[in-house]
Amino acid sequence: MRRVITYGTFDLLHYGHINLLKRAKAYGDYLIVGLSTDEFNAGKGKKAYFSYDQRKELLESLRYVDLVIPEQTWEQKRNDILLYQVDTFVMGSDWAGKFDDLSDICDVIYLPRTPEISSSKIKNDLEHRN
Repeated sequence: MRRVITYGTFDLLHYGHINLLKRAKAYGDYLIVGLSTDEFNAGKGKKAYFSYDQRKELLESLRYVDLVIPEQTWEQKRNDILLYQVDTFVMGSDWAGKFDDLSDICDVIYLPRTPEISSSKIKNDLEHRN
């Protein structure tokens, strides 16, 4: 069984997220999602609209996602990969090069983002509606 892992906040779940998860799952048989906790997001200066538990429930309802784990630190990725015996690490292309140091323990792949959509765009569009 080939295991794949990706990470993110997955706030305001949208078709760009689904696209990423679907493409990530295509690299293996089992997809693990490291979901940023509310505390980790706060440390990054981000606040999600939905709580960690709500975002986790949304992700767990998707057929592409097999397991959701909490992402609590930047540094945990290497340990997660070893613990869950991950073969492939997948992230959006906006992170290209940032996780190349993990290539000594698994394949590292950066997938193109869905260009016309993001959680930030949705928030901005909603904020500027009349």
